[in-house]
Amino acid sequence: MMIPRRATVEIEAGLRIEAAVGLLGPRQAGKTTLARQIASSRRSVYLDLERREDRAALRHPRQFVEANEERLVVLDEVHRVPELFPELRGFIDEGRRRGRGVGRFLILGSASVPLLRQSESLAGRILYVPLGPLDLLEVAGTASLERLWLRGGLPRSLLAAADADSLRIRRGLIETYLARDIPYFAPRLAVETMDRLWTMLAHSHGALLDRARLAAGLELSAPTVGRYLDLLVDLLLVRRLRPFHANVRKRLVKAPRIYLRDSGLLHALLGISDFNALLRSPTLGASWEGFAIETLLSVAPWNTLATFYRTVQGAEVDLVLEIPGRSRPWAVEIKYGSPPRLTRGFHVACDDLQPEHAFVVHSGDLRYPVREGVTAISLPELAALLASGGDPPESV
Repeated sequence: MMIPRRATVEIEAGLRIEAAVGLLGPRQAGKTTLARQIASSRRSVYLDLERREDRAALRHPRQFVEANEERLVVLDEVHRVPELFPELRGFIDEGRRRGRGVGRFLILGSASVPLLRQSESLAGRILYVPLGPLDLLEVAGTASLERLWLRGGLPRSLLAAADADSLRIRRGLIETYLARDIPYFAPRLAVETMDRLWTMLAHSHGALLDRARLAAGLELSAPTVGRYLDLLVDLLLVRRLRPFHANVRKRLVKAPRIYLRDSGLLHALLGISDFNALLRSPTLGASWEGFAIETLLSVAPWNTLATFYRTVQGAEVDLVLEIPGRSRPWAVEIKYGSPPRLTRGFHVACDDLQPEHAFVVHSGDLRYPVREGVTAISLPELAALLASGGDPPESV
């Protein structure tokens, strides 16, 4: 199993400075494997709170925590026992008074907002670490870019022996969400309707959110569609990429763009079984765009703000990155094919934004200037550049 390096470093650092670390990620992203690896390096105890016998161990939480005072307590699927959070706050505060104030709990969850709400009582006592699917840099030397793009970054899917096996794994995961997680987190939402919405979003991957169109297709009200969409975002399955807002004296669009965060789940929902089918698909360009965005955001420096730029007149940049410590943003346009074909709208948008650097991510391997201040670059090279936190070479 490939271990996500960045999340490992962040968890270890968090356990040195906080009493609790919350690891958030979708199902099958590898949260349990990563937590067990970290726990194996120290005295620890692991509970899977989806298991009845493990929940029974917390029937008397004070006795359990006191018995494991010197161990790291790993609590998997902690949202299953929401009443535990106030107890954890008391244990943490008591531990701080006794000089045992850091590295006590590692809690795992597969939904962001519900877990954050449940853990509000731990404010000032917990640090959150996101764990997304494996990214391009983490699988280097193990899986090709094409394989990662087709199958997505969930480890079981990525490492399956054949494309058909990978597709079965992803379809099974979709069924698990529909049969278990969605009824648990939102019992009033119809599972069949969520299935239809998820598929509709796959077919409009990368488009501006149009709640009215989705509502009409589902025969629901726009606010109800919003609640369904919120749940998919909370489950870390869908990304709402917000539009850039600044005083550029242009009318900017206000609707977010919608992307399925894992390209493998996107392709499973679209019925794309292998790379040849992907190349023939009308969603090829949108799929590449979403894959590139998730790749870049997974390696971008901490606290980077990601948006897109689009005016009502049609000037557009796919991704605007406001990186901490830099006075001007980076503009990233994403095009499948090499050499990439750029529109006048991209050049107008760059003139509006005046970015520090402007890149065109294409599917080839070469780096070359497109015009002054704009460089064509491969996805692996730009991902490595962002991960290093360094400036582009002088040739760029």
